[in-house]
Amino acid sequence: MSPSPLNHADLSVAVRLGPIVSIDLIIRDDSDRVLLGFRTNEPAKGVYFVPGGRIWKDERISDAFERILKAETNYAGTFDQARFRGVHEHFYETNRFGEPGYGSHYVALIYEIRIGINSQRWRRAVGRN
Repeated sequence: MSPSPLNHADLSVAVRLGPIVSIDLIIRDDSDRVLLGFRTNEPAKGVYFVPGGRIWKDERISDAFERILKAETNYAGTFDQARFRGVHEHFYETNRFGEPGYGSHYVALIYEIRIGINSQRWRRAVGRN
């Protein structure tokens, strides 16, 4: 089967009933700074966080890494460029759907990648000024 994201209803059930496996990206530039984004949705709305995303059903970790990196940053890096940094759990009292009665539990695989680019070029590459 080819990988695909869960639809809204199925994802809501998955978040309510169990942990979600995700990838968090530690992205460093030439100056050793780490890229952070300001979250505008739940969970963790209003918090600076590293880019990341869920691994889809039937998706290899390497493919998920490359898909998430491209979707979050518009950078087409490869899994071979990354270094595994460990596993981290995130527990939130809220969920992305704003539904009462349950929070979110993520099991995040942490990968670090260094992108040889200066900050000004990086901002242009990812569409930020």
